[in-house]
Amino acid sequence: MDEKNTTAHHEGHHPDKQEIELEHAHQRSTIPEDIPVREALENHLDDDPKLLRRVKRKVDLRLTLVLALLYTCAFIDRSNLGNASIAGMSDDLNLDVGNRYSIVAMIFFVGYALVDVPSTPLMKKIGASFMVPTVCLCFGVLTIAQGFIHSWGALAALRVMLGVFEGALLPATLFLLQVWYTRFEFHKRQAAYYLVGIASSGLSGLLAYGIEKMDGTAGIAGWRWIFIIEGIASSAIAVGAYFVLVDLPEDATKRNLLRMPAFLSKQEAAVLIAHIERDRGDASTENFGLKDMIHNLKDWKVWEFASYVMFNNTALYAFSFFLPIILRDGFGYSYSRANLLTFPPYAVSLVWMAAVSWFCDYYRTRGPVMVFNSCMYLTGLSIVGFADDLDTRYAGVFLGVLGITGNVPTQFAYQHSNTVGQSKRAMTTALMTIGGAFGGIISGNIFREQDAPTYVPGIAICMSFQVITIFLVCKNFIVYSWCNRKADRGEMVIQGEPSFRYTL
Repeated sequence: MDEKNTTAHHEGHHPDKQEIELEHAHQRSTIPEDIPVREALENHLDDDPKLLRRVKRKVDLRLTLVLALLYTCAFIDRSNLGNASIAGMSDDLNLDVGNRYSIVAMIFFVGYALVDVPSTPLMKKIGASFMVPTVCLCFGVLTIAQGFIHSWGALAALRVMLGVFEGALLPATLFLLQVWYTRFEFHKRQAAYYLVGIASSGLSGLLAYGIEKMDGTAGIAGWRWIFIIEGIASSAIAVGAYFVLVDLPEDATKRNLLRMPAFLSKQEAAVLIAHIERDRGDASTENFGLKDMIHNLKDWKVWEFASYVMFNNTALYAFSFFLPIILRDGFGYSYSRANLLTFPPYAVSLVWMAAVSWFCDYYRTRGPVMVFNSCMYLTGLSIVGFADDLDTRYAGVFLGVLGITGNVPTQFAYQHSNTVGQSKRAMTTALMTIGGAFGGIISGNIFREQDAPTYVPGIAICMSFQVITIFLVCKNFIVYSWCNRKADRGEMVIQGEPSFRYTL
């Protein structure tokens, strides 16, 4: 809801009604009765800016920062394939035979898609502070293992297993971020989460450039050292996360499985939960399972949000997997220079993502920015694919990377701002992650060896997907505005929450 509606909602606040709503919420939630949420709501403790700022700062450090580091590990461990390939892996494992490289790049997402839906209920059952570091430790070990294989079949098998553990990470962590933050706090935090992750696409090339210099050390090829060292780093960070990562808000006052001290006091937890309850009316984390999540598949918006990620990730992973190869084969750069030049576009994209997230939260909008970013990507990719001058084409890479990375957190913020209910939120996030996995599968199959060095069919498909995204978002300008007007006139209740309004 916009600022005006928020103010009106606060001024027209009726404690008795809020008590009744919260009583119903407690009956279906896992919020402990000893967390004084009712008191916080009635006394407007969440309106104390100093207290709220202190609590959110603690959450930012223990949740957003830690998840960003873990996502960095995941993104580097999945996207180092292109860097290792041009550093000698393709020759040693004969990946240039047929479509072997595309198969290895694509097959990761098969395992990735299999675990997206059950990962969030599993996290609720065993606890985020245990499950999230465990899956990160597992994919760190699998990354190390990729440095010791001697056939492309073994590499493909490891990539499937890597996909399983990385697939369990993203929907669970996105759900964590969504339940800890309000609709117009989420985008900046998720952008921070992705800032580090997206930067790692470029950092992966920079690391590979340095690690490749170890070629021959201890009799091990440089491309193998890329996997070994990056896998060791991921494993070490995962072990540290066991001691600092927090669980769901209702568990913040308890010790975790490792018996670490409680993260928040009861008053701090109550203030935070009350703050979220006022924003969207679903602060209570429901007891839900797969059956409850699947029920939400009837909502067309769930599928549309998933399609955004599929279209976006097709382009995003195309850059991650194939940019080093395009720079080498299409632009004619050396192995080392191709790896090195993958970093600058992603470095610039960090500033753009931060600016986009601030703009979207400040002006409480999402769709117009998604359309702008898609148009910027279309412009950049057209230059990459069809310009003649190498410097001009490389400038197009910057525009393309800025556009496509800018939409990564924005499309999840778009979903978060237009969804009510924890089971629907969990299902939508899981389906969006599956959509992202299908995007990875598509990108791994549309950039084929026979299309090198221009890869025109792959570029055309990526551009077509962004055109569809623009059409869908523009359609929602009409649909969401119509629903909001009806709700303002009292003719409609959106998603069962009278004060809720769609974000355009």
